[in-house]
Amino acid sequence: MKKSVHDLGDIKGKRALVRVDVNVPMDENKNVTDDTRIRAILPTVQFLKDKGAKIILMAHLGRPKGEWKVDEFSLEPVAKYLSKVLGEDVLFVKSPVGEGADKELEALKDGQVALLENIRFYKAEEAKDDDMTFANELAKLGDFYVNDAFGAAHRNHTSTAKLAKVLKPAVSGLLMEKEIRCLSQALDNPVRPFTAVVGGAKVSSKIGVLENLIDKVDNLIIGGGMAYTFVKANGGKIGNSICEDDQMDVAKAIEKKAADKGVKIVMATDVLAADDFSGKGTNKVVPVDQIPDGFEGVDAGPETQKAFADVIKNSKTILMNGPVGAFENPVFAEGTKAVLKAIVEATKNGAVSVIGGGDSVSAAKQFCKAEDFTHVSTGGGASLEFIEGKVLPGVAALDDK
Repeated sequence: MKKSVHDLGDIKGKRALVRVDVNVPMDENKNVTDDTRIRAILPTVQFLKDKGAKIILMAHLGRPKGEWKVDEFSLEPVAKYLSKVLGEDVLFVKSPVGEGADKELEALKDGQVALLENIRFYKAEEAKDDDMTFANELAKLGDFYVNDAFGAAHRNHTSTAKLAKVLKPAVSGLLMEKEIRCLSQALDNPVRPFTAVVGGAKVSSKIGVLENLIDKVDNLIIGGGMAYTFVKANGGKIGNSICEDDQMDVAKAIEKKAADKGVKIVMATDVLAADDFSGKGTNKVVPVDQIPDGFEGVDAGPETQKAFADVIKNSKTILMNGPVGAFENPVFAEGTKAVLKAIVEATKNGAVSVIGGGDSVSAAKQFCKAEDFTHVSTGGGASLEFIEGKVLPGVAALDDK
């Protein structure tokens, strides 16, 4: 277990240097179009405000690759948005760290919030070496360190990991604490039966996830584009469906490992096949192993939707990582909708449900409400690596309880 802001004691007047993830989408006029990540950090910010700390937020936006691209990647619009949400002015620090940022921060009062300019404007933020110069510069700005950026916890960057080694105490924020608790509970201490839904386009990107989950789950639902590699490996006809021929042996090995462990793999029996990915051509339901040439599987068929839903509704812990169809197109979204609807129903009946990974989170937000699930993760790559069983540098660097 890692220490959290609850373990800090008296911090009135102390400077909290807080890494957050506010890498939010914006339109061409720099208006925030989805504030989910901003709202997710508010409990930690409010907690620190209530304790009378001076709050200095660090974050990144996009991939400026160590160049000061203020026009394109400045966090100033985020500071303005945060001011609106908090109902008070957030001090935006334009000066670089080591070149005047400390002077701008001198005016910060107890309970006030500041946001530094994009931390990825500094080449040293993403440097792979062990040079701690930039970490030491950052450390001068705070009296203790808080990491609330689960979405960046898989990055071994200065602000997400190295800083925790030089600025103590180093603790998790409330969002980070919740992410670790919910994902760990699902993976390490699930109420059974435990079902994982793994989707997405490629087997190669989910090998680690599948192999780690087979050691933990009772049922493994495999959907999305990656399923066609399994179908072809078993001699099925998949038409023009996405397939990784070099992963067919991996697919067979995963099936064998599941059989040896007594894990039930649930695959599609029928699919919606399309001859035009725009959805405007011919779309027809066919058996998953008899997709005609010129057609590709794009969604779970009605029989499959029912089979997936039945398994989910009879589960007590459900983890979803990846959609089961090309849901971005409304014509191909019914399978993913059916899976989410079943998860919502199971949750209402007392199941623990965790949605982790970028695409499944997008689908969950599009078709349901976040409160319909036990937990919707804010981390795409981070939750994927956590589910794979990897150590996240941003978590590992924090102080142990």
